[in-house]
Amino acid sequence: MAPTPTLAPVADQVTLDEAVAHVIARCEPLVAGPVPAAAARGLVLAGEVVAAEPVPPFANTAMDGYALRAADTADAPVTLPVVAEVAAGHPAERALAAGEAMRIFTGAPMPDGADAVVMVERTERLDGGAAVRVGVAVEPGNHVREPGEDLRAGDVVFRPGDELTPARLGVLASLGVDEVVAFPRPRVGVISTGDELVPGPAPLRPGQIRDSNRPTLLALVADAGCEPVDLGWVPDDEAAITAAVETGVATCDAVLSTGGVSMGDIDLVRVVLDRIGDMRWMQVAIRPAKPLAFGRVPNPDGRRVPVFGLPGNPVSSLVSFAIFARPGLRRLAGFPDDRLHLPRLRAVAGEPLARRPDGKTHFVRVVAAVDRSAGGRLVVASSGGQGSHQLAAMARADGLVVLPDGPGVEAGAEVEVVLLSPPRAVGEPMSAAAL
Repeated sequence: MAPTPTLAPVADQVTLDEAVAHVIARCEPLVAGPVPAAAARGLVLAGEVVAAEPVPPFANTAMDGYALRAADTADAPVTLPVVAEVAAGHPAERALAAGEAMRIFTGAPMPDGADAVVMVERTERLDGGAAVRVGVAVEPGNHVREPGEDLRAGDVVFRPGDELTPARLGVLASLGVDEVVAFPRPRVGVISTGDELVPGPAPLRPGQIRDSNRPTLLALVADAGCEPVDLGWVPDDEAAITAAVETGVATCDAVLSTGGVSMGDIDLVRVVLDRIGDMRWMQVAIRPAKPLAFGRVPNPDGRRVPVFGLPGNPVSSLVSFAIFARPGLRRLAGFPDDRLHLPRLRAVAGEPLARRPDGKTHFVRVVAAVDRSAGGRLVVASSGGQGSHQLAAMARADGLVVLPDGPGVEAGAEVEVVLLSPPRAVGEPMSAAAL
């Protein structure tokens, strides 16, 4: 028989900033270590990368054309004998003498004695390629890539806190770096709780709904740069919830659960987490996503694993992830403070965004578009229903407008928007209908 639930702890009334700061302060970065560069996409560096060699390592041509001495083109047009061809990866077998030219292809090393390249479009091939007519005068260095022009030996290429994007991995490859010191990708377990939930397409019985939170959160975890771990659906059973959470903290670096964190006396997630972890129960002064549980639960090795108890309503769960869980998880991954949060931009309300005063900050789901006809300003309008259960309207949203307590704003007012995805572009004059 499952243990009899005890009364859930009383929640703290906290501000938005206080809740965010509380989470971030308790999500210490994971221990960094060596990682093969081939497996490091999206990871955050924990040490410097210093160039051990110049890039490019030798002078080479940026164009197909003819390598020559710039001085020989001073009286262009001039005709020069072509004494060799130089391809990428194949240095010239001899130096270039005065009054000569060599056919050269992009990326090929510059022959000794040559100091410029004339692109093939400015030349005329003569005598079956034995000679070339050069139609322009050029300066030394024309179309020549010098050694170290991109990076010099000893340059600090990347610093701790830099994310290893595809382009940065390319730079590592250009330097021959095959291992870096980086923070590991956090493994984040996701649990859905509630007797009313049905995973997948199984038929619904009266009073049941489908589990949308877990697929949504697993995708959001991946988008945040972490490794999602599906811990499954758990019914409203204290022993089952305990087992799921304990599995999560034993195998993951953080755990997200949804449901069971409201003010009800027998919300079992609250009961379990309070019993096995050091939790704080918060009623944050925001709408949606007011209830938030956060704390740490020890795993078998004694490490305290961050655990987030997010609301069960789909929109509340998604907003709570964006505002609280995402920055905490990115801190685990080693991201610096200025890369934890989703970007916030100033925008213009394309329609009235009304609300009632209630002492809370409201996050209004909006579509956002760049109005090119108005100097590239960002314009926003409601994405639809604002209920915490209306996930379809949330799915249409590009951002969350942050509305302070009060009556809302009129059309044309400046607002702050948290971007959930890149805004679309609109070339015509904007209106709410156009959005």
